[in-house]
Amino acid sequence: MGHVVIAPDKFKGTLTAAQVAAHVAAGLEKACPGIEVIRLPVADGGEGTVDAAESAGYRRVETGVRGPTGRPVTAAFALRDGTAIIEAAQACGLGLLPGGQPAPLTATSSGVGELILAADRMRARRVVLGIGGVATTDGGAGLVRALGARLTDEAGHELPPGGAALAGLGALGLRRFHELSGTEFLVASDVDNPLLGEHGAAAVYAPQKGASPADVPLLEAALRRWADVAEEALGGRRFRDMPGAGAAGGLGFAALAFLGARLEPGISLMLDLLSFRSRLSGARLVITGEGALDSQTLRGKAPAGVARATTGHDPGIPVVAVAGVCSLTPDELREIGISAAYALTGIEPDVRRCREIPGVLLERLAARIAADWLRPG
Repeated sequence: MGHVVIAPDKFKGTLTAAQVAAHVAAGLEKACPGIEVIRLPVADGGEGTVDAAESAGYRRVETGVRGPTGRPVTAAFALRDGTAIIEAAQACGLGLLPGGQPAPLTATSSGVGELILAADRMRARRVVLGIGGVATTDGGAGLVRALGARLTDEAGHELPPGGAALAGLGALGLRRFHELSGTEFLVASDVDNPLLGEHGAAAVYAPQKGASPADVPLLEAALRRWADVAEEALGGRRFRDMPGAGAAGGLGFAALAFLGARLEPGISLMLDLLSFRSRLSGARLVITGEGALDSQTLRGKAPAGVARATTGHDPGIPVVAVAGVCSLTPDELREIGISAAYALTGIEPDVRRCREIPGVLLERLAARIAADWLRPG
């Protein structure tokens, strides 16, 4: 009897990806004693990316950095064989805002630059930046400053941190910018927004980080000034219009312009780094999942990526998904390669109760999956 690969993303707000995988494995093992399971928690570049890498054998490295408001925080990145996986949310994530109070005008990405420096000190020659879940709309200016750049106003004074302050940017000094030309940078992101305009970082994403309607034009003007000065300092090449420049409040812009990064679809890149396909040989079933299977899933989130990566394996392997809730039709699931979905709300209609005991319910769902897909013979 072949093994089962359990490769879920997190159930946001209730269980980490590793916890989801553990509960599904427990349910399967109870229903099918002796079954072999491979737990491979996954992530698409947002929160949980370092945890997923650690579960796949990367070493977790912790270091102190400046958080989104400048307060010290402990952040982690993952390291293996010269590849560092950095999760921007570890340094400037929404979850690090003191008291949960948004800071859309002043939050800084400096901590991400500090993580890059820490990885460089440990001789990483390939850096993967997962940039989801950040609290910043500073165009990556904090990251650039942490790498040695000097941002000053017209009078030569250092600018304060945050996106709004960039409106007063007079000059960008790169004389002390840290040398990173020997390092390959990849950005795990599924966002193709430009930096500016109606589809840009300020208009689309700043409101999700607490920006008011009055804040959005301020941030737009500030990011425009940042792009003008940065592109001039870098020789005049335009990076602002590149797909993904607006990702993560403009972190994409900084990565493209200052690090020479290449943007890759988040889940596909992470699955390659986690050696997902190597776990499929001999498998009889793949179980993936996330908190909500919905229209966002169809746009390439983790379960769709896992299903896509399984498609074409010879012999074919069915993929099923677990979720807190599922609003997708069977036809929509089949379109992305998922044969069936099992939702907590299918056995416990009370969503509040699902949030209280998700692990118990997942183990019950796993028993259903075993009955449906793992019958002997």
